[in-house]
Amino acid sequence: MNLDEIQKATVRDWIETGLGLSEIQSKLNAEFGASMTYMEVRFLVDDLGILPKDPETEAVLEAADPKPASREDVSSSMTGESGGDEAAPGDFGDPMGPGGNVSVTVDQITRAGAQASGRVTFSDGKGAGWTLDQFGRLGLSADEPGYKPPQEDVMAFQVKLQKELWGPRF
Repeated sequence: MNLDEIQKATVRDWIETGLGLSEIQSKLNAEFGASMTYMEVRFLVDDLGILPKDPETEAVLEAADPKPASREDVSSSMTGESGGDEAAPGDFGDPMGPGGNVSVTVDQITRAGAQASGRVTFSDGKGAGWTLDQFGRLGLSADEPGYKPPQEDVMAFQVKLQKELWGPRF
């Protein structure tokens, strides 16, 4: 169903007030008698050129410090010199220390039976293949039988893998 300009303006208002796609789908049916699938609503919103607001992203943006971090701020936060006695969660200290030399790659052609796959090289130079299945379970297959990477490397690997797969949000 094609919407006229007044209806499109109404949909834009709904989007800007923070309604989600399923809510817009329901309102389209109730107010305009337009029975559309969820995918058709997504295409409509895409055609209008307005992105629905993600409440989680909005909360993160509002909580963010508007002042850009200086090099000193970034350096001190990475080395744990912020004045506090405890390291922040996910802070691995010196990037060249334990877990600092972990590298992760993602296969361009995913291994059979996996949603994503690739290779990891740990700080001691030993490698492993990794896979992520459809349930989000992570599997490691070390090149050397019986090899167990250091715990710091495993944590660094997981963080780097999240950044590779899902971008800088993590």
